[in-house]
Amino acid sequence: MMIAYFDCFSGISGDMTLGALIHLGVPADFIEENIRNMPLEAFHLEVGTAARMGIHGRRVKVVVEDRDKPARNYQDIRSLINKSSLPDAVKSLSLKVFARLAEAEADVHNCPKEQVHFHELGGVDAIVDIVGAALGMEWLGIGKTTASEIPVGKGIVACNHGSLPVPAPATMAMLDGVPVYGTGISHELVTPTGAAIITSIAEDFGPMPRMRIRQVGYGAGARELEEMPNLLRVVIGEPEPVGEADYVAMVETNIDDMNPEIFGFVMERLFEDGALDVIWIPVFMKKNRPGTMIQVICKETDREAIVNRVLSETTATGVRHYRAERCKLPRRLKEAVTSYGKVRIKEVLGPKGSVSLAPEYEECKRIALERNIPLKLVYETIVKDVSQIQN
Repeated sequence: MMIAYFDCFSGISGDMTLGALIHLGVPADFIEENIRNMPLEAFHLEVGTAARMGIHGRRVKVVVEDRDKPARNYQDIRSLINKSSLPDAVKSLSLKVFARLAEAEADVHNCPKEQVHFHELGGVDAIVDIVGAALGMEWLGIGKTTASEIPVGKGIVACNHGSLPVPAPATMAMLDGVPVYGTGISHELVTPTGAAIITSIAEDFGPMPRMRIRQVGYGAGARELEEMPNLLRVVIGEPEPVGEADYVAMVETNIDDMNPEIFGFVMERLFEDGALDVIWIPVFMKKNRPGTMIQVICKETDREAIVNRVLSETTATGVRHYRAERCKLPRRLKEAVTSYGKVRIKEVLGPKGSVSLAPEYEECKRIALERNIPLKLVYETIVKDVSQIQN
């Protein structure tokens, strides 16, 4: 599995994303041919080499022959993609990106998502940027994507609706929950298309994950910046064989005055909010009062929802949160034939090529209830069956 890291030190846009992917080896002809077959109006990609402060990358421009075509709405674009012959993975990612755009625009303009007219974003160039990015990720065989924290500019940008603050309202809506920082640069560093792409493909935002670098691609932005090279850097590589490193958010608080019956309900809601794990830890607090530490592990993009849940559903008056690095062994779900039929099991790849298999709890619970047999017997039987298959 290949990992992609989007280093957005100068922001991100649709054309910068296409440029970086083409610099990594994705053929421009491959993108053009697939998108023309959607079908889409006549266009072509102008791909050239551009230097920003001495660093060379690819500058991509979408040239559209007829600029007078009416703007498409969300339903039009969704229908266009669904009816195309694009690979399923490319369709899925393209639709995910446009759905984010539609939700953000609908929220900003207070209208139903299905009625959103994208104006600039409904043009052929934006469709090419988004579908082209999805095609490029598929061509490179990217299995996981992470990104840096996102820098934003300031000032005013002109668009179909008039003059808008930077970041544009739709961009700001899509960056909700994403770690960002202000640069003081009076330019739009993150476009709505760029924000939609990166928040749709990135699983995490933070430092570069542990990997063995194989390639680096640079996509050049349209303008020169005095403060920094206007480039998007995409690094692809292979995860370290021993484990995969990433970052999570830890949310903690201590409680000594809540009805214990509430804890179970809170745990269920936290998992609904995206928690990766929820832990209750017995503690002794000031004046030697017994209490419970709530510890929640979650993605940083889900941190705000987790904090709000803890503060609204418990008696806590404050929480602690911080970033933690973790290292995890590669794992995947697969099906195994057992005495109970096909059962989902977890395959974990350990050091030096070792493999361990463990049945999923929910599968074992289902079988135990359906057959009215002890849960531990289900576990033991599945483990025995899987071990025989391995041997």
